[in-house]
Amino acid sequence: MTVIRKDDLIDSVDDALQYISYYHPLDFIQALETAYNKEENKAAKDAIAQILINSRMSAEGKRPLCQDTGIVTCFVNIGMDVRFETDMTVQEMIDEGVRRAYSNPDNPLRASIVAEPAGKRINTKDNTPAVVHINLVSGNKVEVQIAAKGGGSENKTKMAMLNPSDDIADWVEKTLPTMGAGWCPPGMLGIGIGGTAEKSAVLAKEALMEHIDIQDLIARGAQTDEEKLRLDIFHRVNKLGIGAQGLGGLTTVVDVKIKTAPTHAASKPVCLIPNCAATRHVHFTLDGSGPAEFKAPKLEDWPDITWDVGKNVRRVNLETVTKEDIQAWEMGETVLLSGKILTGRDAAHKRIQERLEKGEGMPEGVDLNGRFIYYVGPVDAVRDEAVGPAGPTTSTRMDKFTDMMLSQTGLIGMIGKAERGPSTVESIKEHKAVYLMAVGGAAYLVSKAIKKARVVAFADLGMEAIYEFEVEDMPVTVAVDSRGRNVHEIGPDTWKVKIANAAS
Repeated sequence: MTVIRKDDLIDSVDDALQYISYYHPLDFIQALETAYNKEENKAAKDAIAQILINSRMSAEGKRPLCQDTGIVTCFVNIGMDVRFETDMTVQEMIDEGVRRAYSNPDNPLRASIVAEPAGKRINTKDNTPAVVHINLVSGNKVEVQIAAKGGGSENKTKMAMLNPSDDIADWVEKTLPTMGAGWCPPGMLGIGIGGTAEKSAVLAKEALMEHIDIQDLIARGAQTDEEKLRLDIFHRVNKLGIGAQGLGGLTTVVDVKIKTAPTHAASKPVCLIPNCAATRHVHFTLDGSGPAEFKAPKLEDWPDITWDVGKNVRRVNLETVTKEDIQAWEMGETVLLSGKILTGRDAAHKRIQERLEKGEGMPEGVDLNGRFIYYVGPVDAVRDEAVGPAGPTTSTRMDKFTDMMLSQTGLIGMIGKAERGPSTVESIKEHKAVYLMAVGGAAYLVSKAIKKARVVAFADLGMEAIYEFEVEDMPVTVAVDSRGRNVHEIGPDTWKVKIANAAS
């Protein structure tokens, strides 16, 4: 009988979550390097470069890869010959590890979990509880797979109850374009097939914990029906031309993972869950000898990649830019922003809407006239940082507020990640505004462009408060220009045709 001490599990969870907050799995880095070297679309190649540079910076600085430090998911396999020396449940021990990891003063992680999800949605302040799946298995050890899954990719989960004769690869090929780019490709796809509806979802999430090996599979060839399906989906998805950050390109996914379970003869449950460019997971085993140890990777294992914005980049002074100036900005061009921007996410937008509807006007200290707003919820700063990692959040969540913001506040530009909906693009065109895209998965890199930060409104919202950032050469791409030209529509369409023509 193996005895596992309470503190060994708690400390291991704590250390694991700190570890994955700033260290990408090496197999993911190698897959991104392969994608970078292969990519032909300059915009997509630049985005991958920023993700890889951000990864190395996070490893060096031991700060989060992404400002969204995720919801914690654990798969815990407990050997039948294991006894815990504890006064807590497994859920309670894991939650305590999460609490300590997310409250670490040297590397605080963003608390994103809200209780009462159908009601008040009150932040739990410590990112607990975790989602824990417990299995009793043979043996005398405890094996834990732990991940921190960002909301942008989690929100793109798709499920279907297919007919037994339906083609799964067809469904994935049709479904993936509907997911947009909010899951921050390139990443992985986890696919669960079989069981029941909820079982397929668990299988898909567990599949994302596996090692990236698609290139090895391509080299040796598929030997099973499951491997054939993986390769079929991998090739079909990459032929869609969605590319890094949805800008169009050769690589949309770096691997496809599948887990299956027997199912009812009348059913074919399928769940598709993507992992983003901030893929974070690690596995560890407890055998009674103490907490798990996590070996730091070598920095020389990261590719030596630099990113040059080029000589013709547009530099913009946000203190003097006018609505007339932005009419000259072209879809797809790189812009470096310097000056002051305000931030705001879902909760702040909702409060602004409520105030305007009541005739109360904007909150004190917030003037959006002629200004830009950045959709972000940053990590708390440490040491000499102006702000912690501060990458963009998914912009489509703000679509419902955009026409109101453009028509009533004087706002002229927005910064976020991923595409905007058709009605929002029309509103941008109507108001001759612009939408700029920062790279999702490059949060630490972006934060280095932020020189000062202060909360100006709604402080009670925590990371969703309205901040004023003073930025210097913050890199963004014009995703929707004032004429309504949309890079997330034109880019993938263009590269889908290029890929098809190259194959013919």
